[in-house]
Amino acid sequence: MPQLIFFTGPMNCGKSTLALQTDFSEQQAGRRGRLFTRDDRAGSATVSSRLGLERQASEVTDDFDFWGFVIRELTHGRRVDYLICDEAQFYTPDHIDQLARIVDELQLDVYCFGILTDFRTQLFPATRRLVELCDRMELLQVRPRCWCGDPATHNARTVDGRMVTEGSQVVVGDIAGAAPQVVAYEVLCRRHHRRHTTAAVAGVSAAEPLPFVD
Repeated sequence: MPQLIFFTGPMNCGKSTLALQTDFSEQQAGRRGRLFTRDDRAGSATVSSRLGLERQASEVTDDFDFWGFVIRELTHGRRVDYLICDEAQFYTPDHIDQLARIVDELQLDVYCFGILTDFRTQLFPATRRLVELCDRMELLQVRPRCWCGDPATHNARTVDGRMVTEGSQVVVGDIAGAAPQVVAYEVLCRRHHRRHTTAAVAGVSAAEPLPFVD
């Protein structure tokens, strides 16, 4: 049975890599799909993995209509078996409703990939809707680690290495290592996210061994 599946986890756990691998595996089985993304760190209309993999994709905007897109493809004789939707946290709730309709009425598989909560530990509107509607939610097994060595579960936004808790929910950036005063992101365990203790605040370099105490 076709399903709406939501693959999730914190940053740096391999979501985009899995999205590209899923697309490759489906194509190897003779199926034809479409790849979508929104606000990828590599630029518009691109799905990029931190392993260096990249693929062109369709860029999703607020007024993009998944249902209309797929119907046009099918009525023009173009085969569509599945959809791969990366960075799904940046979609709108309406997009998620459209994707659920595609699964139910067109009998297509839809694979969504995205983080569950923002830098304030609050659900994105689209991920909230995915949790409400998806047939299955899969937590990715690759577990990034906090600077302390514990499993990282929370996404932190940083400016000049210091965690911030105010601002727009969506600000595109990459993992820690950006220049000063540029938005960056870091994954932390819950304890250090609550304490706002980033690697820079703790005085830990990524090249140093992981400490055993705070």
